[in-house]
Amino acid sequence: MTVDTRFAWLPVIAGASILSLLLLAGWRLDDGSHEGRLLGLSLILGGTFGWVLQRSRFCFFCISREYLEERDGRGLLGLIAALAVGLVGYHGVFGAFLPEPVAGRLPPGAHIGPVSYVLALAALVFGIGMSVSGSCISAHLYRLGEGSIASLAALVGALFGFILGFLSWNGLYLSVIQASPVIWLPHSLGYAGSLLLQLAVLAVIALWLSRRSRPAQTQATPEPVRSLPEILLRTRWPVWCGGLLVAFIGTIAYLRVAPLGVTAELGSIARTLASGQGWLPERLHGLDGFRGCATVIKESLLSNNGVFIAALVLASLGSALIAGDFRPRWPGLTEALRNLGGGILMGWGAMVGLGCTVGTLLSGIMAGALSGWLFALFCFLGLWLGLKGRRRFEGVLTKV
Repeated sequence: MTVDTRFAWLPVIAGASILSLLLLAGWRLDDGSHEGRLLGLSLILGGTFGWVLQRSRFCFFCISREYLEERDGRGLLGLIAALAVGLVGYHGVFGAFLPEPVAGRLPPGAHIGPVSYVLALAALVFGIGMSVSGSCISAHLYRLGEGSIASLAALVGALFGFILGFLSWNGLYLSVIQASPVIWLPHSLGYAGSLLLQLAVLAVIALWLSRRSRPAQTQATPEPVRSLPEILLRTRWPVWCGGLLVAFIGTIAYLRVAPLGVTAELGSIARTLASGQGWLPERLHGLDGFRGCATVIKESLLSNNGVFIAALVLASLGSALIAGDFRPRWPGLTEALRNLGGGILMGWGAMVGLGCTVGTLLSGIMAGALSGWLFALFCFLGLWLGLKGRRRFEGVLTKV
């Protein structure tokens, strides 16, 4: 059977059109006002972020699983590269906002949260949710652009998880969170000490990973020489490249708009819907005073994070169409329910932890927040436990 190639360029044209329209929309949103400038920049940054995620497969779950199951540490080394570059960028920006890191003052907007066992529990649950659903929230967003219906189930589950998080917030806040310390490392170590200590920790982890990882298999035949447009638009990027670009985007986002985060809009939608139905208490104690992926009762369709998320998905769709990665697939009932359940766990963990692997882990560590390191540790532990449980459960099913 012959394949009709007359329409082979239609997806490429459609993808290029989407990316061009995003650039045009970013320019149109910037109407000269402060709000318009932030919306326009949020759209451009979100589109760039989605493009980078889709091209480099920068997914926290995937790169961790590759190491745990295959001893391939390249993905985690890419994450370490992102954190290292982001740390340098953030600490440089902090010097402009807050020349002296005096006690009692924090850099504006940075994701520096309270440290307690509640945060550890939230990260653990989030990590298990990643293992159950097969991706982190940011990866489900870019995979939605690739046509993944299963990712839509996970994102719907995350909305329900956020509502459960709001319902449990007051009890956790009054009993634990309100008395928990907010620890910013430059307060104790200064900018230089904070940066050097965290870079040293990352260097030790990178060295350990390099020694524990299996060497990557080299191809028997060399890859063909590719043009620059093909490399940018159709070739899969190495994770370290995506990590460096994510760090750069994160630094620009913090300097001009807000720290990177992908759950503020999801949480705000969940909070608005639940409040409208009368499901939530009249007051969520202390929630709006914390740093992190803040949730609000939405009074407008347009918000900086909402525009960022929409652009992320659309840019991923455009990138996937150009690269031939757009492959819509309807999931089976079991897969859909698994993603829904994993999404609920991630939503609860992200709400209680004031962010996810992007907002709390990535932006938190870059900001020198101890909360970011704690989230990373217990999120990885939850991911490991979730993978073990998932393998055992699937093994039982195959025997039945």
